[in-house]
Amino acid sequence: MTLSGLEIWRIEKLQAVPVPRESHGRFFIGDSYVILKTTALKNGSFRHDIHYWLGKDTSQDEAGTAAIKTVELDAALGGRAVQYREVQGNETEKFLSYFKPCIIPEEGGVASGFRHAEVNEREHVTRLFVCRGKHTVHVKEVLFARSSLNHDDIFILDTKSKIFQFNGSNSSIQERAKALEVVQYLKDTNHEGKCDVGAVEDGKLMADADAGEFWGLLGGFAPLPRKTFSEINGKDPAFSSKLICINKGQIVPVDCDVLTRELLDSTKCYLLDCGSEIYVWMGRETLLEERKRAGSAAEELLREGNRSKSHVIRLMEGFETVIFRSKFSKWPKKADAIVSDESRGKVTALLKRQGLNVKGLAKAAPVKEEPQPQIDCTGNLQVWRVNGSEKAFLSFSEQCKFYSGDCYIFQYSYPGDDGEECLIGTWFGKKSVQEERTTAISFSSKMIESLKFQAVMVRLYEGKEPAEFFSIFQNLVIFKGGVSTGYKKFVSENSIEDDTYSENGVALFRIQGSGPENMQAIQVDTVTTSLNSSYCYLLHDGDTVFTWIGNLSSSMDQELAERQLDVIKPNLQSRMLKEGSEYDQFWKLIGVKSEYPSQKIAKDQESDPHLFSCTFSKGVLKVGEIFNFTQDDLMTEDVFILDCHSCVFVWVGQHVDTKMRAQALSIGEKFLELDILMENSSQEMPVYIITEGSEPQFFTRFFIWDSAKSAMHGNSFERRLSIVKDGVKPKIDKPKRRPTASSHTGRSSVPDKSQRTRSMSFSPDRVRVRGRSPAFNALAANFENPNARNLSTPPPALRKPSPKPISPESAKPPPRAASIAAISASFERPRPTLIPKSIKASHDANKPQLEASKPRPEVNGKESTPAKDSPTLTPMIQEDVKEGQAEDEKGLAVYPYERLRTSSTNPVTDIDVTRRETYLSVAEFRERFGMAKEAFAKLPKWKQNRLKIALQLF
Repeated sequence: MTLSGLEIWRIEKLQAVPVPRESHGRFFIGDSYVILKTTALKNGSFRHDIHYWLGKDTSQDEAGTAAIKTVELDAALGGRAVQYREVQGNETEKFLSYFKPCIIPEEGGVASGFRHAEVNEREHVTRLFVCRGKHTVHVKEVLFARSSLNHDDIFILDTKSKIFQFNGSNSSIQERAKALEVVQYLKDTNHEGKCDVGAVEDGKLMADADAGEFWGLLGGFAPLPRKTFSEINGKDPAFSSKLICINKGQIVPVDCDVLTRELLDSTKCYLLDCGSEIYVWMGRETLLEERKRAGSAAEELLREGNRSKSHVIRLMEGFETVIFRSKFSKWPKKADAIVSDESRGKVTALLKRQGLNVKGLAKAAPVKEEPQPQIDCTGNLQVWRVNGSEKAFLSFSEQCKFYSGDCYIFQYSYPGDDGEECLIGTWFGKKSVQEERTTAISFSSKMIESLKFQAVMVRLYEGKEPAEFFSIFQNLVIFKGGVSTGYKKFVSENSIEDDTYSENGVALFRIQGSGPENMQAIQVDTVTTSLNSSYCYLLHDGDTVFTWIGNLSSSMDQELAERQLDVIKPNLQSRMLKEGSEYDQFWKLIGVKSEYPSQKIAKDQESDPHLFSCTFSKGVLKVGEIFNFTQDDLMTEDVFILDCHSCVFVWVGQHVDTKMRAQALSIGEKFLELDILMENSSQEMPVYIITEGSEPQFFTRFFIWDSAKSAMHGNSFERRLSIVKDGVKPKIDKPKRRPTASSHTGRSSVPDKSQRTRSMSFSPDRVRVRGRSPAFNALAANFENPNARNLSTPPPALRKPSPKPISPESAKPPPRAASIAAISASFERPRPTLIPKSIKASHDANKPQLEASKPRPEVNGKESTPAKDSPTLTPMIQEDVKEGQAEDEKGLAVYPYERLRTSSTNPVTDIDVTRRETYLSVAEFRERFGMAKEAFAKLPKWKQNRLKIALQLF
């Protein structure tokens, strides 16, 4: 029940004594504790939360010492921590989230000389607990009597041989499911995981054996009161917030109608009394003694008002929480805290003197790397452009060419861990009209519904696309203007100049991307201020083309510019211009030379994720944050929002009602509008709609994910009960995801593996086929037509596989790849030529397309594995075989092609069937695959063999 970065001290003889890690989560009602939670953030800084917990029987001296030690620890941390006062039975949800599923304080304490002794089975005491909470469970022991029960709460009766859970009739399914986590904890802790579990429903009398046994232990059944009122943790929603200034020990109320940031003085401390919480705000320039006095004033305010259950939260100027800042009408944007290495060292030394184990907490490095796509990029893509109230299917040659004035719908089907997965999205250009945006959302919603919500939906705006979008399209060109009827009508009605791209006019494109599998050409205004030293640009005036290379651009940027030239202006040579050595003609086209930026365009960086539960009624969205979340916090009856700053995920449970499900996108948009985290988030941030059971990898990576949990039957309570009772997960009967249907043909759009390959042309004489093995791309580049223009264009780069989440399964040997099946199957069909003839950028659907790997063979529903001694072949050929390193193929026999075929009437025996191509002679290989003898013979032996393998993989 511990988390990394968690340190606990118990107050013993007015000193803070570290608690061993194995005892974290155990609290005694006669003691006081100080708890430090340290979290390393992605921006390189730390977040510190300090809690001091007071048992109901702790002494006044111990409680005061805990409060003082908390202030001292905060000072040691540089005054950057948020401090919380926790009282037994009324802890904050953040505090309880450190010790999931619950904490159950024990009798005794250090002051009374109590020492905990292990309780054996013969000494088991029957206890009754009450549980409250939908997302975090508050557990309290109550009198073991029938009079303790009520209809509103959930009760757990822990006996020697059996644990009962009594569900009040007014409790929710989610509360019952969370209470079962407490049952599991008691079962593991008190019974070594071996005892019976029974569930008793309020109002069902003696309906079953569990109910009869439960009521028998309580002296027999008796009706409970019709209506009881559970305590609401002292919260008063009608309480009016009051601001109080504390200056030199004097308490002075601040008279104001509206709370603003300007009311807070850095040289003073303030109390903000909100009823259920009292915030102590400490100015940056205040002294340590002044901060202690402010904390004492807050404690005194609680005692005077008999408000023992209110929380006291202390925070330093510059490190205010979101909830505190939300109490004010206006609050400046919060800047990220930057901590120098020197200050980290000082904090580390101070923490050591406090007795804190700082190993692993002294350093944190900001994450600045480019976001990696978390999606398979070898799937099938279909794109439609919205035209008024209709949508038009785009041909292959047009599906990666967008216009800023138009809206687009795309459907991407790709292989996932549990079968074919599907992503359906809408893309809104910056100048697209609202009517066509609404039409796009309507069409995409219908497509999702037709797939029975087993696809993921995403809403995207130009300029805010995620890494997955660019990886799917690979080579995207975005032109100015638009060609849709809605855009043309808008331009005409508003007498706006139509700036739609013309290949015969003047146009400037900024080239960006991370590689050949992720590159974009964005048309920008043809003015000097559009330039940026960190990028490369293409400028054309009809058939005159310039490539402008910024001084801060990389070699990869220049390579991408060469590739995009083949797309935008094929068959034309470009004049290379280094920044600072431009021709006069260049400036005549782009305008008068002036200042322009040199820094890369900032992108929304992914930050630490936050999970929120949601309720949405009559257009009003209410959210509550779930701290230290796990997959188990996602309840099938609810809607949740995962905010990672660069995008928002709306997760919809299978048991959410139809009306709420239909409002999922509205919930996401409303969440962005509210800006819950006060980060000035863009309203155009990507919004994903995900249905339970269809979670993609780019969502599950934020969790330790078990796909079987989201595929279980029943509501949250029924699922958890089956696990708690049986001790193992129930058998999952997960339905297979239906193939995605093409909306424009009525036929299945999920192609056969042999049809999944998508071509991407870079030049009239160069072809790059989507789905080829990277080794084939790299090797084939050596044999392309030497007369092709743009010889400086580099060969296609190797595709990087999308990262996979770390799990125990990743340690197992990989299953047999589809490429191995393709090697065997390839001997049964005619071979394509090794180097396909070049094609133009326009795609001819009537020409035969190269075939991709066939689906993986399955045996009894499971994937087969490679032979024990055979090498594992995957679509990514490892690059550790360096040039000149020959493979040892000596001693291998050579056989005719006909005998190596799997359908041969006289097949060869005693060979490695996964490497059939290695038994072909050079002459046979040349004859079968149409390669010139001279070209093949010049290759070293290791490259010949690799080329064979690459061709088999392709």
